Amino acid sequence: MADLRTVGLTLAVLSAVAFSFKAIFVKLGLAHGADAVTLLALRMGFALPVFLAMAWRSGAAGLTRRDWLWLAVLGLAGYYLSSLFDFLGLQTISAGLERLILFTYPTLVLLFSALFLGQKIRPAAWGALALCYAGIGLAVSHDLTFAGASRDLIVGSLWVFASAVSYALFWMGSGHVVARIGAMRLSAYASIFACLFVLGHFAATRPLAALAVPPRAYLDALALALVSTVLPIWLQAEALRRVGAPTAALVGTLGPVITIFLGWGILDEAMSASQLAGAGLVIAGVLLVSVKRQ
Repeated sequence: MADLRTVGLTLAVLSAVAFSFKAIFVKLGLAHGADAVTLLALRMGFALPVFLAMAWRSGAAGLTRRDWLWLAVLGLAGYYLSSLFDFLGLQTISAGLERLILFTYPTLVLLFSALFLGQKIRPAAWGALALCYAGIGLAVSHDLTFAGASRDLIVGSLWVFASAVSYALFWMGSGHVVARIGAMRLSAYASIFACLFVLGHFAATRPLAALAVPPRAYLDALALALVSTVLPIWLQAEALRRVGAPTAALVGTLGPVITIFLGWGILDEAMSASQLAGAGLVIAGVLLVSVKRQ
């Protein structure tokens, strides 16, 4: 039993690390000559065969027309729009700030549940929300200190916040169908729809010549697809099976701090006490919200 838990915890940590590299690979791909839409299309193009294999293994038996509609909507909100907004934001903000803003999505789920579903927010949860957004404020102030153009920073932060909103809506919607469809099948088919949306977006807005990016950008996109898309999905699923959702979620809070250190070590992004303090406030707030929702 102890060995099973140790393996589960190890897989959860590896999943957090793999996903933390996402912003790093995006920043590298942009620096190596790909624009946001092209890089996203390459990522999804590389990942599509894996998602097709996952879908084939999961099967489609029992899926109704309504299920297919849900999968398309979830793919649109959770993996297409969320990724697109995130990539656009990463053009102008640091990887560390991006990860902190994205990490607030559980607080948005709480707010949307109160707004659309009539669920009451407890006083302690309001305190958790205040912690989260105070932490974001500290992180933004850190980036304003080291960034050149404040307008670009604000615009990029808003794009990433829109990504967090989109992912929060996906999270809420997936709760209605995951028990009937299954987590792996939902991830596979929603991801396939997202790939089709992304590739359609690229075809409608970019010439085929846009794919003529430097080889380094192709390597960044491949790493995005395999290391920071497919691998963490599998690792997280295996971790959940061994240690359960609460423990896996707790380990996932390592993500923002890992990204901050990766950005500092790989991208030479500035790191300061205020940024780490902001990360601590965001993580504390998300933990409080998540514990209250268990």
